[in-house]
Amino acid sequence: VSCQSVISAVGQLNQPSYPNILGRDSFGGTSWHSARWDHDYDFSGKNVAVIGTGCSAIQFIPRVAEIAGHTTIFQRTPNWLMPRPQYQKELPESLLWCFNHIPYYHNWFRLHLFWRSHEGLLSRLELDPDWENPGDNSISSANQELGALLRLYLQSEFSDRPDLLEKVVPDYTMGAKRFVIDDGLWSQTLHRDDVTLCTDQIRLMSENGITTDTDEEYSFDAIIYGTGFKASEFLTPMKIVGKDGIDLHDQWDGDASAYLGIVTPGFPNFYFLYGPNTNIVINGSIIYFSECEVHYITRCIKHLLENGLTSMDVKQEVHDSYNERIDEGNRRMAWGLSDVNSWYKNASGRTAQNWPFSLLEYWEQTREIDPADYEIS
Repeated sequence: VSCQSVISAVGQLNQPSYPNILGRDSFGGTSWHSARWDHDYDFSGKNVAVIGTGCSAIQFIPRVAEIAGHTTIFQRTPNWLMPRPQYQKELPESLLWCFNHIPYYHNWFRLHLFWRSHEGLLSRLELDPDWENPGDNSISSANQELGALLRLYLQSEFSDRPDLLEKVVPDYTMGAKRFVIDDGLWSQTLHRDDVTLCTDQIRLMSENGITTDTDEEYSFDAIIYGTGFKASEFLTPMKIVGKDGIDLHDQWDGDASAYLGIVTPGFPNFYFLYGPNTNIVINGSIIYFSECEVHYITRCIKHLLENGLTSMDVKQEVHDSYNERIDEGNRRMAWGLSDVNSWYKNASGRTAQNWPFSLLEYWEQTREIDPADYEIS
């Protein structure tokens, strides 16, 4: 197929990441990654292990625990929980009536939801250079305050189980990892008699199950990997060749970058959606970013067509200057400052995923193209 422009819309979270555990392939039971779910498996009465407690795992673990005979959860790092009491409740009939009978009500409702988190709590995740860290890994007064509130939520949820509370309270900077939305279901699940939360490190896996670094051996019928995605390995496993035969992955060398998260030098007329540094942590939504990106891409294609041009290739100096500013911004944020393990950083330690500034700023930058940013022919 021959075309003038190509748009990649594969995103960041699509290639499953499996943990590097000794003997992982030797397990004799059934196993799968949460993104490759085995819908035919019958959990009834089974002894099930779940490795990981990130956003995906916390969503599916309660459903597994309701059916399985026993569920053992292996947690490496606890999460900051963001309480949302209405998170999984059905919408009231009165609201559904408004959607169905009041013209444009759903538009205003969406605007209301969006605007409440337009910039969200972003400022609470930014470093205050003058803040004297009191020993709780906070990076500003506002960061400490929100962290204290979220700890109070955890304390209220696990007040009757100090053994669990000790395991679920994070000791890293609030905002350094992705937040997990919670309506109380996580606490309810961990309180179950048929659920065990294990924070011992996994040492190896065998045909029967898992052995931890305390030499505790666990036998399982099934193991589910809730271990996230290879978020830093953008556009894998595709092979993309640009000018002069350069391979995109060779050019990036494990450290993906792009101008506006949309274009990269040497690959004219090739555009990304949800590309490098267009992920957001606590403000807005990925849908918003995708809308901004599509708007910008259509402006590029329109410029090509209206002016009888064949290619637009972003200049190297424009790309580099932009990414220097992005990196500087990320280094001021909780996720860039903390050394806690996180999919926000690539193998070299650079934050290749996140956007560190306001949503309005990204909107302004993607309204119109500047032809001077490009080598045009």
